[in-house]
Amino acid sequence: MVIVTTIRRDVLTLPAAPLGPDNPLPPLRLLHDGGTSHALKAVGEHRIDVRDRDDLPREMARQAGYGQLGSLLPVRVRDGYGRERAPRELETIVIENDRLRATVLPGLGGRIASLFHKPTGRELLYRNPVFQPANFALNGAWFSGGIEWNIGATGHTTLSCAPLHAARVPAPDGGEMLRLWEWERLRDLPFQVDLWLPEGSDFLYAGVRIRNPHERPVPAYWWSNIAVPEQRTVLAPAEEAWHFGYERHLSRVAVPPDPQAGPHAADYFYDLPDAQRRWIAALDSEGHGLVQTSTDVLRGRKLFVWGTGTGGRRWQEWLTEPGTGGYCEIQAGLTRTQLEHVRLEAQSELAWLEAYGPLGASPVPAEAEARLEAVLPRAAVDEACAAWKPYADTEPGETLAAGSGWGALEVLRADLKLPGTPFDESTLGEAQAPWLELLRAGSFPEPRRVRPPGESLVAPHWRDMLETAPATPLTEYHLGVAQWHAGDRAQAVRSWERGLELAPSRWPLLRCLAVADREAGNRERAADRYAEAFDDLCHERRDYGESWTAATAALGRETLEALLAAGRTAEARAVWERLSPVIRGRGRFRLIEARLLLEEERPDAARAVFDEGFEIADLREGAEAIGDLWNRVSSPEEPLPPHYDFRMRPET
Repeated sequence: MVIVTTIRRDVLTLPAAPLGPDNPLPPLRLLHDGGTSHALKAVGEHRIDVRDRDDLPREMARQAGYGQLGSLLPVRVRDGYGRERAPRELETIVIENDRLRATVLPGLGGRIASLFHKPTGRELLYRNPVFQPANFALNGAWFSGGIEWNIGATGHTTLSCAPLHAARVPAPDGGEMLRLWEWERLRDLPFQVDLWLPEGSDFLYAGVRIRNPHERPVPAYWWSNIAVPEQRTVLAPAEEAWHFGYERHLSRVAVPPDPQAGPHAADYFYDLPDAQRRWIAALDSEGHGLVQTSTDVLRGRKLFVWGTGTGGRRWQEWLTEPGTGGYCEIQAGLTRTQLEHVRLEAQSELAWLEAYGPLGASPVPAEAEARLEAVLPRAAVDEACAAWKPYADTEPGETLAAGSGWGALEVLRADLKLPGTPFDESTLGEAQAPWLELLRAGSFPEPRRVRPPGESLVAPHWRDMLETAPATPLTEYHLGVAQWHAGDRAQAVRSWERGLELAPSRWPLLRCLAVADREAGNRERAADRYAEAFDDLCHERRDYGESWTAATAALGRETLEALLAAGRTAEARAVWERLSPVIRGRGRFRLIEARLLLEEERPDAARAVFDEGFEIADLREGAEAIGDLWNRVSSPEEPLPPHYDFRMRPET
């Protein structure tokens, strides 16, 4: 009996850690792990040394230097998650025909958590048995497994753990598609992913479109990231690849016989010839697995491996349950490497089609490509893309999930017409409310109750509106953040100082000024302002609810780091004592405690912190802070304990 394609809501129950609240402090700095706004380190991890660009092909060199992210604003850092997991129901949308079943997580970036092939009974993806956020996304929280859609800038998208809009849409074959869409805030670009399973097909199609509705060019970025079980033979139609490791050096190499055998984590960007069909596959020892192919717009293909070293193994355990098997990533993107961005012209779009399905083949690229051509011809993918494009503008039908209200705010502001991806006013919420009033009334409202300030918007049009609005302290605060983002740091400081004169709530402005001082190299004044800001927060705080606890933890951490950097140990101890036991017990603060004890010349007590054990839930990918501090509390012959070893590069 033929089963037609269906789309339905469902739930997936997993052991899951809570996401927790976002960090309420605007991310003004790009720093190394261990300092303020540590989650921003990812922005710099995948940049190459400028000197290396001379050795790259001209187009790669140009795109590697274009559109590099300067900050995460207006996005907030997501660092409120923990590692205590409990059973939790995750909302899913299931797309199914008689051959395949795809399980989508609309509330978590539209991730495809599972792609199950019914005739063979095989799961084609690495399916994580838990939901465990970790600090891998550009803005922090990310989780491993499945197929994720990375848009914005180099790295895992800021939407990794955020909800997308989802709805039913007519498909080209007369059935139904699942449309996912959102407003990507780093670049202010709307995008959509249309998923459909033609009747009787072994391949899931994904039609992707990124639109630039603005009157200026915008840097664009896209990589589809597919997790597959490790120890698979990864095939792509290339003999050479661009290798990139945590030393930040990009070099052209022959494709290794077994890239996963190396000791350290690495990226291999396959150098596909221009006329070559775009595809990548991961096959098991019996020659069965997953293949991904696309139209030519999506030109890049990549393999990421964790390596065989202890650090890579530890990260694998960290992201899931120990003993459940690891994974590697095969990826497909707009450029040869993930170090590049493309120029998306004003009032234009990028659109392409991807296909995901099973492949049984010999572990020889030419033979695997011949088999792919037999089961899904290149011409068929091009034809499917041509058939899909007229449907990309079709208005969605039944709503299946709701994303954020930021797209609706931008559509209202600019009166945008975005057929196919409606950002309805009904999605506007509390976060957008003050900005909607600024748009309509010309003034930024003061809060009705004392609480940490809401999110800042930094695009030029919002900055212009803030500059002409009545100069209240809260308006000056948000204006300063927008000016800082634009690179006008002197003017940002002036705005914050003006706001400080009459501000009933001083700590948000003092913290911004402290960051400015620290960026200018004035450690002492930065420490003064941080200490004053933390004191003001402690007096203003109304309760120990989620938002105030998040603010206290975020500002407390930055204050401790600033005071220790200035050598003001006694003041750091005083701040530590004012933190609640819940905050002091977090792994991140246990590491700070060990450092504080060392500065107090109490090495035995600092060593005891390590011996008692701690876990830093928001430890950054590639972080070395634990190992650095261990070297100060241990004897030279003591190796770093395995459960603290997250090193991702060779020791120097």
